[in-house]
Amino acid sequence: MEQRILVLGGATATGKTRLAVELAKRFGAEIVGADSRQIYRGMPIGTAAPSPGQLAEVRHHLIGFLDPQKRYSAALFMADAKAAIQDIHAREKRAIVVGGTGFYIRALTGGIELAQKPDPDLRERLAREGLLHDSAFLHGWLATRDPARAAALAVGDTYRVLRGLEVALARAPERRGVSQIPRGDGMFFKVVLDVPLAEIDVRIERRTDVMLDAGLVEEAERIGADAVAANAVGYPQAFAFLRGWTTYNELHTSLIRATRRYARRQRAWFRSEPDVLWARPDELEYMCIERLGWK
Repeated sequence: MEQRILVLGGATATGKTRLAVELAKRFGAEIVGADSRQIYRGMPIGTAAPSPGQLAEVRHHLIGFLDPQKRYSAALFMADAKAAIQDIHAREKRAIVVGGTGFYIRALTGGIELAQKPDPDLRERLAREGLLHDSAFLHGWLATRDPARAAALAVGDTYRVLRGLEVALARAPERRGVSQIPRGDGMFFKVVLDVPLAEIDVRIERRTDVMLDAGLVEEAERIGADAVAANAVGYPQAFAFLRGWTTYNELHTSLIRATRRYARRQRAWFRSEPDVLWARPDELEYMCIERLGWK
């Protein structure tokens, strides 16, 4: 059984989930999620998680397994994803890693330094900086240390900006306790779905309607604004509506706008990602056969 792994990335609304399920059924594979929000339980609408039907068709790993109140990290994802892949290969199945969180994909496939354990002093210092400075300052600081990571994060996502700074500052030469993850040795075949932005924008509009009809606002109310996962795109807009700060039409418009901005940040991240091939969705089956040798 071939041990090479297909890594399928791309912006939101490019059709990654549907395509991954089709490929998994075609080639006898299982799917490992690489999405920092689909890991949480009880949030399938806002995170566009695989549907119950898709989960029944193909076995998925690292989807909907974590309480929304719990924190997670790229280092934990790397360890969990590697364990899932080892389990898949032990059962003589192929593995497809799919998701839009570029930092998770980069952590898994190599080339990132991650602190082995939190540095309490550094974290305390950054907590103080977060109280002293506004989000724009913190985001600018991260941009000087890790431009690619900053480009993938919204200016107002203070929690992740601070975590990015924690990793970036921990990488400084004078600091210790840092683990260098070696670059991949060819076992990962990384593909990013190349879907035109205009088409993505249309899909986002349609998906926004579907999410609202499916109960996005009720889902946000259920998980609560204090949940770690509540800052994912869509939930802050839902909370603003629940608090009476916006009308339903304004909620609809703000959801589309925020999701489009997120898709552009994801594309910017993947454009900076080394060793990836950009491909149309209809090219993936051929690539699995020709490049991975999957039969």
